[in-house]
Amino acid sequence: MNNLEEMRHTLSHVLAAAVRELYPDAKFGIGPAIDDGFYYDIDFGKAKVSDTDLPKIEKKMRTIIKRNLPMTKRVVSRDEALKWAKDHKQDYKIELITELPKNEEISFYDMEDLFTDLCRGPHVKKLSETGPFKLVRVAGAYWRGDEKRPMLTRIYGVAFPTEKELDEYLKRQEEAKKRDHRKLGKELDLFCFSDLVGAGLPLFTPRGTELRELMANYSLSLRGREGFKKVFTPHITKTDLYKTSGHFAKFGDELFMVHSQVNGDDFAMKPMNCPHHTQIFASHPRTYREMPVRYMEATTDYRDEKTGELGGLSRVRALTQDDSHVFCRKNQIKDEVKRLVGIVKELYSTVGMQKLRARLSYRSDEDKYLGDKKLWEMAQNQIKQAAIDNKLDYFEQEGEAAFYGPKIDFMAEDAIGREHQLATIQLDFVMPERFGLEFTNEKGEKERPVMIHHATLGSIERFLSVFIEHTGGWFPFWCAPEQVRIVTVNNSVSDYVSEITKILDKVVLDKPLKYNELRYTVDESADSLGKKIRRATEMKIPAILVVGPKDAEEGIVSVRLRDKEEKIKLSELASFLKGI
Repeated sequence: MNNLEEMRHTLSHVLAAAVRELYPDAKFGIGPAIDDGFYYDIDFGKAKVSDTDLPKIEKKMRTIIKRNLPMTKRVVSRDEALKWAKDHKQDYKIELITELPKNEEISFYDMEDLFTDLCRGPHVKKLSETGPFKLVRVAGAYWRGDEKRPMLTRIYGVAFPTEKELDEYLKRQEEAKKRDHRKLGKELDLFCFSDLVGAGLPLFTPRGTELRELMANYSLSLRGREGFKKVFTPHITKTDLYKTSGHFAKFGDELFMVHSQVNGDDFAMKPMNCPHHTQIFASHPRTYREMPVRYMEATTDYRDEKTGELGGLSRVRALTQDDSHVFCRKNQIKDEVKRLVGIVKELYSTVGMQKLRARLSYRSDEDKYLGDKKLWEMAQNQIKQAAIDNKLDYFEQEGEAAFYGPKIDFMAEDAIGREHQLATIQLDFVMPERFGLEFTNEKGEKERPVMIHHATLGSIERFLSVFIEHTGGWFPFWCAPEQVRIVTVNNSVSDYVSEITKILDKVVLDKPLKYNELRYTVDESADSLGKKIRRATEMKIPAILVVGPKDAEEGIVSVRLRDKEEKIKLSELASFLKGI
């Protein structure tokens, strides 16, 4: 643990100490250091604490820090620890102490006689070493992440070594608020939620549907060019399929169950598509001449996520995956991975997220992975070599693999420097074994294929949450739900508008999707020109065509783009729009 983590961890204790002075009846859960800062989960009892209370809590923290108290570690027995927790009515600490392994050291950290907390540490030596910080928000958090347990109040803070770094972080957060996809989704009329439909089940408007289908079709077109064939699978399946694949044992509590009223069979809403695709591969005998076999499908899957973990499009219960699966021979893995890496690079370059890092996700020593360790070692060596061969900017991380195999997770950086895990390539030697998949090789012998899982966008909903925030709602011209809006100065130019629309109807964008017909609307309302332009700008429409009597006389169109304005001859309008 480095000094920054020690500083942030200490600040969580200072936060708890400040809360204890302001709210003497508060009961404390846990308060760890996290990326960018710290938090503490607190039960305030009958008191209601919100963001408006943060300034007074922060002020109290600064008062405590000025005292420059030492952080002193004190090792105690289990009985002493339990007595302390009971005497101070700290129910959550009692639970934590009770669950500690018998041979584990139990320690407290004291700020002299001001505040004591159960903690392993480490911390800074004195409070003056904590550095710049700010409390930023209040949220709800179930105790131990369990929806059946009490809801605690989580107070978040951020902390950095210097004031400059803190200020830069806060500026980025302000920019992030402006780009919040939930806010922009409403303002740009892209998607909505309904209590009658259910939490985590987004509804896409015509504009949002246009955007998601354009992105899905682009992803499919890239893979179609590389030999992938579309398949279609049903949205429910017998649970036997997931028991065979291993998903039921690993993720059974995430399944939405469906019970047949006709014959009593148990079905599940599909949470993923790979087991279904194995059955298409297994539907008839295969030979080495067919290999590799490549399937792709953009389809909705369903996962029973906890309500408290849902958030806009970032985490939903109905997620659409642009899923693909390759069934190939071991000596074809290298070429297939190279093919998939090329697809990923092209798509993210097109959407303006060229800066990609690859996380090579390996198994850990935990007992949650299927398959022989030797196969895993071979697979992990394969993806590392693939990363080197494809000149990826990569790093390795244990414990992030899928339960059936290692993977390459692509981390894309957005416009304000945040990384998001989106595309993935996963090797799988386990599922072909569990389903008994095979093909006949050149010698007439049965051979087991390797399965490669791939998603370019990943969850389309999650990708859109990132893409909306990356662009700030100013989508590239090719995928904007509404690319062009014609606004008229008055109603005397209807005939000229008709000439313009005839041209727009013939415009076809060649890149990145062929046969992408222009999407436009006409605003001939009685509102003022200023109001109509403002309305189009608020909807972040890439090209606004302003048409008035003088334009009609001269045969021109005034084009307003996001960053410039120019007059275009009507005869040159089509080529101009194709060049945006």
